[in-house]
Amino acid sequence: MSKKPSPSTIAVNKKARHLYELSDFVEAGISLTGPEVKSIRAGKINFLDSYVDFRDGEAFVLSLHIAPYDNAGYVPQDPDRPRRLLLHATEIRQMAARVEQKGLTVVPVRMYFKQGKVKMEIALGRGKKLFDHRETLKRRAEERDAARDLA
Repeated sequence: MSKKPSPSTIAVNKKARHLYELSDFVEAGISLTGPEVKSIRAGKINFLDSYVDFRDGEAFVLSLHIAPYDNAGYVPQDPDRPRRLLLHATEIRQMAARVEQKGLTVVPVRMYFKQGKVKMEIALGRGKKLFDHRETLKRRAEERDAARDLA
C-alpha cells in the first residue's frame, strides 16, 4: 500500500473567503509555461482580483499575476495573461450555467502541487454584503471569546 503525500500548498487566496460565500470546490489543472512554473515554485504569485471566465467552451483564469522568472531567457513573459484551466467539458458547462443563472462568480481559492503538477482549487462564490461581513466578524469574536474562556 503506497502512502499518498498531501498536496503542498503554494498560495492561498485569503481575500476570496472574505469577499465571497464559497461553495462547490473543484480541482483544476492549469496550463503554464516553464518559466511560470519556476516562478510559482519561488512563490511569486498574486491572486488579487483574479476570477474564472468561460469562453467558447473553455475556462480561463484572468488577472492571476505570476511574476516573470528572472532567468527565463530572451522570450518576454506576460505576467497577467489569461491561463487556460484544464477541466472536463461537463464541469465547464455546469459551472458556466450556474454562473449565468444565479449571478455567481468562480474564484480561485488556492494553488498547490499534486504529484509534481500545479493544480488550482476553484469555487463558486456569492458576493457578501456589508451585513454579511459584520456577521462573520461577530461570529469569529464570539468563537474567540469562547475558546479563551475554556483555556
